[in-house]
Amino acid sequence: MEYGKVFLIGTGPGDEDLLTIKAVNTLKSCTAVLYDRLIGGNILKYLNEDCEIYYCGKEPGSHYKTQEEINEMLIRLSKKGHIVGRVKGGDPYVFGRGGEEALALIDEDISFEVVPGITSAIAVPSYAGIPVTHRGISQSFHVFTAMAKEKLNIDWNTVSKLKGTIIFLMGLNKLEIIMENLQKEGMKKDTPCAVIMRGTTSKQKSVIGDFSNILERVTEAKLVSPCIIMVGSVVELSSKLNWKEKKPLFGRNICITRTKEQSKSIGKKLKDLGADITEINSIKIKEDIYSLDKYKEKLTKYDYVVFTSVNAVNLFFKYLKEKVIDIRNINGRFACIGNGTYKALLENHVVSDIIADQFVAEDLFRKLSKTIKKGDNILIPCSLKSRDYITDSLKGLGANVDRVNIYDAILGDNKNVNSFEDVDTVIFTSPSTFNNMVTLVGLNNISKKHIIAIGPITEKSILDKGLACVSCDEYSEDGIINKLLELYDNK
Repeated sequence: MEYGKVFLIGTGPGDEDLLTIKAVNTLKSCTAVLYDRLIGGNILKYLNEDCEIYYCGKEPGSHYKTQEEINEMLIRLSKKGHIVGRVKGGDPYVFGRGGEEALALIDEDISFEVVPGITSAIAVPSYAGIPVTHRGISQSFHVFTAMAKEKLNIDWNTVSKLKGTIIFLMGLNKLEIIMENLQKEGMKKDTPCAVIMRGTTSKQKSVIGDFSNILERVTEAKLVSPCIIMVGSVVELSSKLNWKEKKPLFGRNICITRTKEQSKSIGKKLKDLGADITEINSIKIKEDIYSLDKYKEKLTKYDYVVFTSVNAVNLFFKYLKEKVIDIRNINGRFACIGNGTYKALLENHVVSDIIADQFVAEDLFRKLSKTIKKGDNILIPCSLKSRDYITDSLKGLGANVDRVNIYDAILGDNKNVNSFEDVDTVIFTSPSTFNNMVTLVGLNNISKKHIIAIGPITEKSILDKGLACVSCDEYSEDGIINKLLELYDNK
């Protein structure tokens, strides 16, 4: 019998951008995945739609799966022929028990590969402005685990004599023991040290001090696991080199609820501003571009082609390419809502003649009503769930309107069951994104977050459910970013 294969995949300490190219490509090939609690919220978005997903994360004091059970699942799934991804935070072989899993697979003659990940021992200090080595200060670094049920199996006398940077992973509840043992073996009270909570994420918090005050400062800062502890003079560089925490949206975890394609642009902008992004694609696009077949011969006769979404633009031009229709045969003027739709047209080498300033149908109609004449032929490729406002309003002017539903926005999914927990702010760009998120994560969970609506139509849907929200002054992607900066800028 031919077995499948297992990949032990390290996904880094939390920031999605620290994923390696190999990790992303491997995730795309998996047909089954087992993931842990501490992986970044967006890691699973790289999986294929039909990939089987199993949560086996370990919560402190409440283990969903024992290590033996995880080993058994890897074996069972691979024997079914699956390409199995064992997805871990950090690196599988840095206190990640990846070696145990690999040995269990070898015993069953199952093929495996290891995809290394960036370990928190290096990445977290970097994001807190602390280089683990620095010329003239530290020529080495030493990493220990502080995770132990009983006594830490560490030679404190040897560790206390090390000249380089000392790093303890998973050690918050052992902080006092670590400080006491290092001082007992001769390290001075004024030795610099740092405790960094949830480094590389929006919940990153750094506490800097020395042996005499670090316990008190950690308590005051209310740090919780996971944390790493650093000891050494390099800690003193944090005040100068702490680049991450100086960004304007640092500390915010912002949930984007659009389709996967539409989330890319705003997600990148928000990351550049220091925000953490949780991407929950509450909407999936179900294409129906061949509904245009009925209107194919009329394309040359339309006076206007009107777009109300980026999806409509992309799917319309996909249809033209598949049917090998030359855009030069469409002599009508192009009109669209908002800057995003305008840019989507531009990417297809079309400059829109008419563009609504605001991301609402009413504004687009105001622009169109100034030029449209009775008897004009108008094509509106759009979503099945699009409002009838523009269609009905243009017909009211005496125009001949063909509304063609070329896609439907259906309910998306939330692959990572923990992804919404860390969210501070959730953005809704349409009533559909809001209603779908209610289905996916629940109205009560949404009510605990700060809510931003792109415009009045979306705002009304949210208010109708009894939730409070803030609406953007400009109904566009840039309007959302400007509102976030207005509310949360860390100046």
